[in-house]
Amino acid sequence: MKKIYFTRHGQTVWNVENKICGVTDIELTELGKKQADELGDYIANSDLVIDEIICSPLIRAKETAERIARKTSIPLRVEPRLIEQCFGKFEGTPRNGKEFLKAKQSFADSYGGGESMLRLAARIYGLLDELKNDDKIYLIAAHNGISRVMRSYFYDMTNEEYAAYGIGNCEVLEFVFP
Repeated sequence: MKKIYFTRHGQTVWNVENKICGVTDIELTELGKKQADELGDYIANSDLVIDEIICSPLIRAKETAERIARKTSIPLRVEPRLIEQCFGKFEGTPRNGKEFLKAKQSFADSYGGGESMLRLAARIYGLLDELKNDDKIYLIAAHNGISRVMRSYFYDMTNEEYAAYGIGNCEVLEFVFP
């Protein structure tokens, strides 16, 4: 059974302010840096086997991955396909805004200049298909939107479950390829 791991980046100011980050390049807070360091320590002292870390190019995920790599000595590379979904006109707006929550349940909606869930899934599913066919075990360091797509790759989800799904900052998920 081949495994793959996923973590969401550490905390950002917009996480604290409950704003939609999307592709807006927001840095980690001091707590976010601490979360990444603690995750690196956890991995270094665990029995997790990880051959390579791959991360989003956005600073919040990249710095999280770099901090983990420094603590663990696991090689790191940036993977452009792991960039967060572009939420178009909703970037920087409240995460729980009524218009956004409604739009989030329409998988073909591009959020007024953003990226639809369908297009996001196409790029992430393609990447996962590639990763499952090699011999490495990966830790993906990316974003909440990417966590939703990854979960839907491994498990059936209703549209409502998909739209509501999320994980905490620097939480680690384990998935097993079928």
